[in-house]
Order: sequence, then structure tokens, then C-alpha cells
Amino acid sequence: MFLKRLKFNNYRNYDCLDFEFSKNKTLFIGKNAQGKTNLLEAVYYLSALNSSRIKKDKELIKFGNEFLNINATVLKSDTDIELDILINPPKNKVLKVNGIKKNKSADFVRVLSTVSFSNSDLLLLRGEPSDRRKWLDNAICQVYPAYLDKINKYNKIRLQKANFLSEFQGVYNLNETMLDVFNTQLANSSANIMYLRMKFLCELKKIAYEKHMSISKDEELNIEYENTLNAEYASVSELSTLAYDKLNEMKTEEIRKGQCLIGPHRDDILFCINNLDARRYASQGQQRTVVLALKLSELDIIQEKINEMPVLLLDDVLAELDNLRQNYLLGAIKDGVQTIITSVDTLAFDDDFLKDVEIVYVEDGKIKPNGK
Repeated sequence: MFLKRLKFNNYRNYDCLDFEFSKNKTLFIGKNAQGKTNLLEAVYYLSALNSSRIKKDKELIKFGNEFLNINATVLKSDTDIELDILINPPKNKVLKVNGIKKNKSADFVRVLSTVSFSNSDLLLLRGEPSDRRKWLDNAICQVYPAYLDKINKYNKIRLQKANFLSEFQGVYNLNETMLDVFNTQLANSSANIMYLRMKFLCELKKIAYEKHMSISKDEELNIEYENTLNAEYASVSELSTLAYDKLNEMKTEEIRKGQCLIGPHRDDILFCINNLDARRYASQGQQRTVVLALKLSELDIIQEKINEMPVLLLDDVLAELDNLRQNYLLGAIKDGVQTIITSVDTLAFDDDFLKDVEIVYVEDGKIKPNGK
């Protein structure tokens, strides 16, 4: 897989951009707030249709404009595929693959796969459960594109039920038939999400354990899925039954509080180093080792599942890693992996690494190849 060309209009601080990638490694250099991260965000958005930096798509549109367009050409399985996104609020965004409109997100995100590693990821363990859920969901989408539609469906049903509960909060003679309809739908939708989360983590933890051990030398990493059902890895039908029973068990409490208390929107991921909760007890260096192991494990899983190497996005992350972790990350980048990196300078890279890198300078929403 290779991102050949990236184009966009009215994106963040860019009026327009049309850039062709010529090498497997591209390094965007520039001071802070010039637009380096925006470039990587656009690539990631093409692969996941979301960004951790926004709540609504319209936030991506350059101030003063009404729409934005992102376009890319991706070489995949020896075939050029063109991706196109139009965001023009209040209309729904338009997704096209090779000029053909796609109504399902899965049909779009299955084209380009990426693994993104940024400064904010280094705070994953210290962040909120929602941050860890988002990391997990985004990673799963790169392997199972249909998962994005499953998440969207679940959130739609959950919002409908939340509005229903809020309207009748504390009213115990509410329409229980309607509530049961919501619970039945949520149980089925929850089960699909939880099953894929458990399946993905089961595969990821094995790879991450080895990578973490090779960096830390003597610290064992374990990863577990904490869920409101207290369920172990099981079939979709078994999880659906457990979810439905739990929703009925919590029905009175949900009515009293007017909230959805059960479901994958309240789950978390537990990381343990030598059986201690790394979210609470790990040092900053230990937590960064965990995240580094996770990101490199994502690369391996995606390659195994889709038989293509994803594009690796490294956003100013090297400056936040010590020499040990810098060297491990750069050494782990395999030949053939397209890697797009941002940095304020080239000091973190040795001459051997830079000899095969295209260096591009970014300033005030404009790119300047070779600094010109």
C-alpha cells in the first residue's frame, strides 16, 4: 500500500495542497502551528473518517469557507484507487471511490489503512476511558472496516434510548414495551462491538507482550477488556444474551438516573505491567513503552489481516521519546512501510535513516520541497 498523492482545499490552515509522495519515507519539517499535524490528520481521516482532534467534521473546514474537499490516490494491490471526500454542512458528507459515491462508510475506509502515532497517544494510559475506547475502535476499523458502521448504529440506538430515558426520568410507569425494544436492539448491537473488541485485543495482546518485553527486557505486559457485563471472550449470541439480561437487571436504575448505564460506551481497557495497573502505577517511561508496543503491534496485525502494509504516521512523537525508544521505533520500521513523519527539525534522525527520506518544509499552510 502506498499513498501516491494527497490533495485538499479549505482544510484547516490550508487554502489548497497538491502533493505527490515519491519515497517510502517523507519527513515534513516546520515550526509548531504551521500545518504539519494537519497533513497527517488528513491522511488519517481518509482511512478512518474521524479525527481525535475534532467533535464535528465542520471543524476541519478552514475558517471563512463553507466546504472542504480531500482527495487522494492510493496504490493498493498494484491498482490505483482514488478517494474523495466532500464536507459541506449542513449536508451529509459525500464519499467517493474511483468517482463512485459510497453510502456505507465501510466501503470507503477499507481502501486506505493507517497507524497513527502522536504525542496525544503517549497520554493514552493516563487519559480517560473514552480515549482508550477511541484508540481501540479506530484500530479495529483498520482491520474490520464494517466495524465503523456497527459503532455508528450502536451510537444512534443509544442516543435514542438516552433521549427516551431523559424524557421519562424517574417515571416508573413509562412505556416499557418501547424500552424493551431499545434494550433488544442495544443488546444485539453491543454484542457485535464487544465481540470484535475482545477478538482484536486477544490478538493484539500476544504481539504487544513480545514487543514490550523486547524494549523493557523484564516487564510483562498484559491487556484485558473491562466491560459492564463482566463478560469473558464469547460468541456474539452469548454476549447478546448477557447484555439483554444485564439491561433488564439495570432497568430500574437507568429509569431513575435517566441514563444508559450498560454497554460498550462505558467500557475500558486495562493495561498491567507485572500485574500492576499501568494506568495508575506505571512511570511515564513505562507508559510510553506500552503505547509504543501497541502501535507497532497494530502494524503487524493490519499487515497480517489485509496482506498489505499500512501507512505509518508519526506526528512529532520522536521528540517525546528517549534515545532507547527512539531507536527501537525507527529500527522497527520495516522496509516497504510508507512512513510519513513530522518534526521541528532533523536532530532525532541519524544520517543512515535520512539518506532515503524526502524532506519537505512546511510554513504557514504551504509546503516547500527542499526548503525552497
